[in-house]
Amino acid sequence: MSKILTTEAGAPVADNQNSASAGEYGPLLIQDQQLLEKLARFNRERIPERVVHARGSGAYGYFEVTDEVSRFTRADFLAEIGKRTEVFLRFSTVAGNLGSSDAVRDPRGFALKFYTAEGNYDLVGNNTPVFFIKDPIKFPDFIHSQKRDPFTGVQEADNVWDFWAHSPASTHQITWLFGDRGIPASYRHMNGYGSHTYQWVNEAGEAFWVKYHFKTNQGVRSLDGGQSAQVLGADADSHQRDLHQAIERGVFPSWTLYVQLMPVAEAAEYRFNPFDLTKVWPHADYPLQKVGRLVLNRNPENVFAEVEQAAFSPNNFVPGIGPSPDKMLQGRLFAYADAQRYRLGVNHTLLAVNAPRATEANNYGRDGLAAVNSSGRDKNYEPNSYDGPAQTDNALAAPVRLDGHTGTYSTPAHTKDDDFFQAGELYRLMSAGERSRLIDNLAGFLAQVTRDDVVEKNLAHFHAADEEYGARLEAAVAKLRAGDEG
Repeated sequence: MSKILTTEAGAPVADNQNSASAGEYGPLLIQDQQLLEKLARFNRERIPERVVHARGSGAYGYFEVTDEVSRFTRADFLAEIGKRTEVFLRFSTVAGNLGSSDAVRDPRGFALKFYTAEGNYDLVGNNTPVFFIKDPIKFPDFIHSQKRDPFTGVQEADNVWDFWAHSPASTHQITWLFGDRGIPASYRHMNGYGSHTYQWVNEAGEAFWVKYHFKTNQGVRSLDGGQSAQVLGADADSHQRDLHQAIERGVFPSWTLYVQLMPVAEAAEYRFNPFDLTKVWPHADYPLQKVGRLVLNRNPENVFAEVEQAAFSPNNFVPGIGPSPDKMLQGRLFAYADAQRYRLGVNHTLLAVNAPRATEANNYGRDGLAAVNSSGRDKNYEPNSYDGPAQTDNALAAPVRLDGHTGTYSTPAHTKDDDFFQAGELYRLMSAGERSRLIDNLAGFLAQVTRDDVVEKNLAHFHAADEEYGARLEAAVAKLRAGDEG
C-alpha cells in the first residue's frame, strides 16, 4: 500500500491535482492550504549561491592509507596502513555562476571532507598547485574582476587583464590556466592540490610544513579550445554527467595522495617563501611521498541537499594537522565558514552532509535559524557542574614561533622570491607544442583588451618570466589586434 500524501503539518491531502475555487469557474480560495504551501515552498527552494565555486558536482567515497606517515603526523585517520575514512568530495568551477557550463577555462575546486573519528577534516584546494594572489585582502577585488561586469552583465577581458596588469604575482597561475591543463576533460581526469601550505605534527611534537598532491589514476586528460567549444555546445553539464554516470556504472574514479614535507626549521632559509600561494616547492627539493588512495564510489541521493548544501571550511582541522602562516590560508580560515553561515545559517553543520559521522559534535551552540538540536535541560554554558562537555589538552597543532611588529608587510624576501621566476620555469618545462598552444590561448584573450597600457603592462610580466615567452606573446597579440583593426 502506498503512503498517503500529507501537508507539511501531516494532514492528509485529498486533491493534489486541482486548486480549490469559488465555484467551477470562480477565483481560487486563500484557504487552500495545499496550494499556498506548495507555492510558498517553491519560492524558497533556492538559497544564495556561492560567491565563488557556485557550479559544483560531488560524490562520496573513502580514503585508505597505503604508506606509513605516522612519524610525521598524529592524525588518527592517517595512523596505520589499511585504515579507511569516509569522505565527500566536491568539484567546482571558480568564476561561473550556478547555471554556467562545465567545460570552460577556469580553475577547478577540489574540496574534500574527511569524516574522521576525531571530527571532520576539510581540505579545500584546487586542480592547480598555485593561485593568482598571495594576500586575502585582494581576493574580493580579484573575484570582482573575473565575474560579470555590473554594467554589461558579462565577463569583460578589460576587467580580467586590468587586474592581472596590476598583479604581477598572477603570472605563474595564468601560465597554468592557459596551458594544456586549463580545461580538464572531466573531473575524473584532473589532479587535485591542497595548494596551501599546512602543518603536520607528530606524537613527539615535531612539526613539518606539508603540501598535498592528489594525482588522478585515470590519467590527466584535457580539452583544447576547439574541443571545449564542441562540448559546451553539446552538453553544458558534461562534467557532472560524466562523474555521475561513471560511478553509477561502477567505474569508480580514484586518486593517489602524495605529500611534500618540509622540516619547520628549513622554512626561513628556503629560496622561495614556502607560504606564498603563488609559488610551488620544486620536487627536487622536497620529493613527493606517497600517503594513500582516494576512491569515489557513491553518488549523492539529492544534489541540492548534499552538493549544494555541502559546507567546507579550511579551519576544520583534527589533532596532528593545523594551519601555516600562508596569508591566503589565514584569510580563508575565516571567510569560508562565514560564507556558509550566510548561505545556510548558523546551524549548517547539523545538515547530514556536514555533520560528523565517525564521532559526534558536543558543544554549547544553541538556537538560531533551523535549530534542530534541542538539548532539553542541558546547560548552555561552560564550565558547569552538570557533566557537560569539557575541554581537553589535546591541542590540534604545534605552536609557531612569531616575532616582529604589527603592521602591513609585503611577502618576506627570499633569494628567488620574485613574481616571475617560477612562471618562466614552467614555460621552459613545456614542449614546443605546449608553448605554442599556451601562446595562442593567451593571445586570443589578451587581444580583446581595449586599452594599450593594460596590454603593455601584462606583456611586461611575460617578458620578465621568460624573454621568448614575452616576445612570442607580444607578436601574437599584435597580429590579432592588427587583424581586428584591418
